Amino acid sequence: MTLNMKTPLHAEAITGVILAGGRGSRMGGVDKGLQNFNGVPLALHTLMRLSPQVGEIMINANRNLSAYESFGVPVWPDTTGLGEYAGPLAGFITGLERCETPCLLTVPCDTPLFPADLVARMADAMAREDADFAVAAAREEDGQLRPQPVFCLMGVNMLESLARFTQGGGRKIDAWTAQHKTVIVPFDRPGDEPHAFFNANTLAELHQLEARQP
Repeated sequence: MTLNMKTPLHAEAITGVILAGGRGSRMGGVDKGLQNFNGVPLALHTLMRLSPQVGEIMINANRNLSAYESFGVPVWPDTTGLGEYAGPLAGFITGLERCETPCLLTVPCDTPLFPADLVARMADAMAREDADFAVAAAREEDGQLRPQPVFCLMGVNMLESLARFTQGGGRKIDAWTAQHKTVIVPFDRPGDEPHAFFNANTLAELHQLEARQP
């Protein structure tokens, strides 16, 4: 790596990008990031939860841009030639292209209970392992620890690799990260919220998450 990741990563070195560019097809085509979670749009809730953990923050969205801009941070639509709603990797590319810090962290807009120490633990693991990527992992309802690849920390030097991968037809995050040194960061310590990585694909699931809010 060109970055010296063995030294601890501070929040100021990391830009967070909130991925809100999807179709919301399982929510009936609504703009998922603008759906209310306990009275606050999901993307704004995510912004407030992520802001203390990173130095800079932006939103990747493909519609209703003025609504997202009202949250007070830069908003960037997909800039790739991958077609409309090409999936999260289009948002990864957009974030990497606009990132002005050494590292970029991606988070989805539909997982509102993600940990308050998400970035610190992922940055520590990435530095410790001198890895290209840190990917969060959580226990699902069946007890299995599974990666959550859309929660991904990377160096900005990954842009060229991602451009090659997507131009070759690749669309899966884990297929891309598998090409590089990746550290999986489990969030299953005693005291970790077991539902921290539950996401809302439907409005019913969003209401279920509201009920879980501490």
